[in-house]
Amino acid sequence: MTLYFEDLTPGRTFDLGTVRIDEADMLAFARQFDPQWYHVDRERAEASSWGQLIASGWFTASLCMRIYVDTVLSQAAADTSPGLEEVRWLAAVHAGDTLRGILTVLDAVDSSRGPDLGTALLRWEMVRDDPVPEQRVLRMQGRGWFHRRPR
Repeated sequence: MTLYFEDLTPGRTFDLGTVRIDEADMLAFARQFDPQWYHVDRERAEASSWGQLIASGWFTASLCMRIYVDTVLSQAAADTSPGLEEVRWLAAVHAGDTLRGILTVLDAVDSSRGPDLGTALLRWEMVRDDPVPEQRVLRMQGRGWFHRRPR
């Protein structure tokens, strides 16, 4: 592990990289987990104010989690998480969009779970890079427990 609680200083940001929205993956997720019409019924979605299928917000959040694990958690002395405090879908996501993930450490405090852990308050954002630069589509805020650096 190279990333410990002490490294999660308030204000620190992490570029989580990008992910392109694959239509087949978007549809498969929606069909299995969130089969609302605007996620799965192309004709109805195209005739609606959306103009096309939109990704499930849970699909977008899952992609954010994936790039967070790949970029940060895979190198972190992470424990578990007590959960999210906020999930906001800020704009529709479509097949073909490219989203960039950004993680910001908002706060870092001692954990009540024990002296070897700290609690980080984190904000995840997904930003559409293509086709509309810098449009935020997802914001989540929650806490994670991280081990302190061994002495």
